[in-house]
Amino acid sequence: MTPARERGLTALACAAGAGLALLAAGRVWATVRAAGAITPFTESVTGRDLGGTASALGWAGLAGLAALFATRGRVRQAVGALIAAFGAGIVYGTVVSVQRSHVVDVAGDKRALLKLGASPQMDVNLWWMVSVTGGVLLAAAGLVVLVRGARWPGMSARYERETAPAAASAPAAPADDAAGLWKSLDRGEDPTDHDRPAEPRR
Repeated sequence: MTPARERGLTALACAAGAGLALLAAGRVWATVRAAGAITPFTESVTGRDLGGTASALGWAGLAGLAALFATRGRVRQAVGALIAAFGAGIVYGTVVSVQRSHVVDVAGDKRALLKLGASPQMDVNLWWMVSVTGGVLLAAAGLVVLVRGARWPGMSARYERETAPAAASAPAAPADDAAGLWKSLDRGEDPTDHDRPAEPRR
């Protein structure tokens, strides 16, 4: 596999991981039912309601993806380390946010009647697992960048190869052009005479 292709596949994994985290963040992760409240009700909470960690780090992962193409060498490796940290943060933040005590507290903040209910029931769906999957993908892509990113070409490498020969073949201007011009003017000569066609001799 060529370095450019490897870079492209890693960028695709990075984009997929961040995208999954952002997609899951807006979906309902848990539902709390308060059957013993004065007025029984059901409250649903999304990933953003539970803290928004996955959403924030998902956007950070997309920013890291842009930096992946704009950097090279050790700077790109540092970007890879950050992307891996973003992915790990998504996984950790997601797992913590679906703990029962946290979900019940968040639902209670949204619906005060929940605090009057006896033994609220909580159901967690699989959207939080989608967020974890996105975090794992993002972390894996960041580790690949950290290990192999220094070998990948930069975004402007093709343009540098095209312009370098042209710059090398361009003739250098004589350093004494300005000095020679002033000397010819001092002698009373017209420095533009060489641009005129020579007149035929009679």
